[in-house]
Amino acid sequence: QVQLVESGGGLVQAGGSLRLSCVASGGTFSLYRMGWFRQAPGKEREFVAHISRGGYNTFYADSVKGRFTISRDNAKNTVYLQMNSLKPEDTAAYFCAAVAGVGVRQRATEYDYWGQGTQVTVSS
Repeated sequence: QVQLVESGGGLVQAGGSLRLSCVASGGTFSLYRMGWFRQAPGKEREFVAHISRGGYNTFYADSVKGRFTISRDNAKNTVYLQMNSLKPEDTAAYFCAAVAGVGVRQRATEYDYWGQGTQVTVSS
């Protein structure tokens, strides 16, 4: 059983930056592909970014491409989401998730473990 704990959310002005972290425990972190998702009030959870087990391959939603960067440190059991040039439409609860196996995973239903989420609010 893998436990995931996110941190780093907060309130930021449009154009600003935040760095989210997600620490994993209870499993072998390097065996899991990791993803970030977000969910705004009244909307479905949507895919943001995905990273391979070794960190060499990444994949992004079109809405964040060029602004967000996903990375991981397997020695620290941590995955990060660097968010730059934030926009009000980026406001949401952000969740990290872990999935075993291979291949890019963009659907929330494909992930095995989830964190509790961290709120990001971008003011205009």
